[in-house]
Amino acid sequence: MLNDLSAILADAEDQERGAWFDLLDPVTGAATGIRVRLAGPDSRTQAKARLALADELAEAADMEGRVSAEARERARVNSLARCVLGWEITQDGEPVPFTHANVVRLLRAATWVEAQIDAYAADRRAHRGGR
Repeated sequence: MLNDLSAILADAEDQERGAWFDLLDPVTGAATGIRVRLAGPDSRTQAKARLALADELAEAADMEGRVSAEARERARVNSLARCVLGWEITQDGEPVPFTHANVVRLLRAATWVEAQIDAYAADRRAHRGGR
């Protein structure tokens, strides 16, 4: 129970460590064998990702302050990728190096992949207790 400031601060710190999420097949619901560790929604990592998103959008704005849909989408995916702290993933039987570019590649692989990761990153219940 978050009944005082110390408990709230401890919960946010716990979320900074992240929680593992098993990516599920969108049709069968079976685990795919791909796991990602995501910072929780109240973590410093997600706070920094939100600030970086705002900066990226500001940089993409034209003289009238407009940002193209393509630039907004790129910034949004970059922001979500910054919330991934680690992973267990292979391609053709070999581990895929954990880099920002590779996380973005995973997120763009299919809309269901991004949707599952985004939903888990926002799920406070999933991050309670640093699972």
